Amino acid sequence: MNRLKDKVAVITGGTGGIGLATANLFLEQGAKVVLVDINAAAIEESRAKFNNKNVSFFQADVSKKEDTLKFLSHALATFGKIDIFFANAGIEGTPTSIAEYPEEMFDKVIAVNLKGVWLGCQYIIPKMEQGGSVIITSSVAGLKGFTGLGAYCATKHAVVGIMRVAANENASRKIRVNTIHPGPVDNDMMRRIESGMAPDNPDAVKDGFTATVPFGRYATSKEIGEYALFLASDDSKYITGCTHPIDGGMLSA
Repeated sequence: MNRLKDKVAVITGGTGGIGLATANLFLEQGAKVVLVDINAAAIEESRAKFNNKNVSFFQADVSKKEDTLKFLSHALATFGKIDIFFANAGIEGTPTSIAEYPEEMFDKVIAVNLKGVWLGCQYIIPKMEQGGSVIITSSVAGLKGFTGLGAYCATKHAVVGIMRVAANENASRKIRVNTIHPGPVDNDMMRRIESGMAPDNPDAVKDGFTATVPFGRYATSKEIGEYALFLASDDSKYITGCTHPIDGGMLSA
């Protein structure tokens, strides 16, 4: 129950399914956690679910430098240090072809999914003074292409490059940097993707995705959080610069 004892974690996308599930696991294992999210209403709803002095919330837009510096300062002021950075914030964009993709949505997906990770790594990693772990949420869409998800796939591939460079640049400081690559997860993002691809029949989209997973089901948010816990803990102390699929065999099928 103490795999993260005396550790401080910052989780972006903190009020989403994966963010909350991971926060609960981290808290159970002794960590102090700062949950960062852009959605004020979701923060208040999530805050009501916790009664724990070891969790703090902060509203911020991860795609903006000034907001990144604010939640970084908040984490340091609240808990004194950062040992774990889970760069988990992301949006799916609009499920449509590259030829028809709205430029303004492309820019938004790039800003949140790619620039948000870049800024987090740029400003948070230098403040991790006692070593630590950086975990970046990519996707199976960061390892293969999916029709209609061009902008999303582009960003999820790109963060792998950030991860590999950051892993090399920070190895001497004993900071591990890895990406996780979930397959379909049973959460709100997948509901939006399903509805976006087939507004009249989202269940058919879910059935189609499920058919590509050898385990025959979507992952739960907790299952993704459990892998993040492994990478955050000393159990992974010799693992860095790696891509970690969590996909029920999807990429091997």
